[in-house]
Amino acid sequence: MDINKILNSDYLDILFEGRNKQYGGYDLRKKYPNRMRNAALTTIGIVSLIIVVPLIVSAIKPKESSKPPVVMTQVTLAEPPPVDPKKPPPPPPPSEPPPPVKPTVKFTPPVIEKDKEVKEDEKPPEQTEMKDAAAGIKTEQGDVNGIDPGIVDKPGTGTGVVAAPPPPQIFTYVEQMPVPSVDLNSYLSKNLKYPEQARSNNIEGRVVLKFVVNEDGTVSGITVVRGIGNGCDEEAKRVLAAMPAWKPGKQNGRAVKVYFTLPIVFKLE
Repeated sequence: MDINKILNSDYLDILFEGRNKQYGGYDLRKKYPNRMRNAALTTIGIVSLIIVVPLIVSAIKPKESSKPPVVMTQVTLAEPPPVDPKKPPPPPPPSEPPPPVKPTVKFTPPVIEKDKEVKEDEKPPEQTEMKDAAAGIKTEQGDVNGIDPGIVDKPGTGTGVVAAPPPPQIFTYVEQMPVPSVDLNSYLSKNLKYPEQARSNNIEGRVVLKFVVNEDGTVSGITVVRGIGNGCDEEAKRVLAAMPAWKPGKQNGRAVKVYFTLPIVFKLE
């Protein structure tokens, strides 16, 4: 480009001399000032509309007429109807019954009388029979083998044999159930021995025992409710009978006999 064209040309023409001006970069840079001018005018127009439109609407909208003030009117009450003297007055409203009267004790003040008017207390009559009797100790001996005639005249109908008292009641459920005095799982794992017959036959299962916990915590009356045989039932009864005393069950704060059911599981490892 010669010197004359350089002086009269735009800097973009000089920058893109010998290059492809059809490429988008030349066109974007060439039209950039026009786009900025159009964007500025558009923004100014939108802001002007936002400010002007509310003013125009408020000017066009008719103003509301002011409401008349509220005036308090005077109310005149009508006179009550005349009272008819011949008509009896209405009965009074029912009232609550009077509170009960508390009984009172009347206090009588003492009266002071003269000594002449006071009578002396009368003395009891003397007993002439005991007047001359002397006080003392006298021993009377009776018949050692004597029997009260009232008993002889009315013999009893008993056999002379005293019946034994009934056995104490055994409870199924009480307020405080029996509790083992030791950890049950730990005790069974240490003392329970797997029977050799059951081990050789691969016998596993649960043995359910029913027994009585006495008033002192001892165990008695052990029975097998459900067993698996092969020596497991006998081993479960042996271990239970060798347990330390339990904490007995209580009913109404008193130790009583209580039935208890205990399952013992036999399982091969």
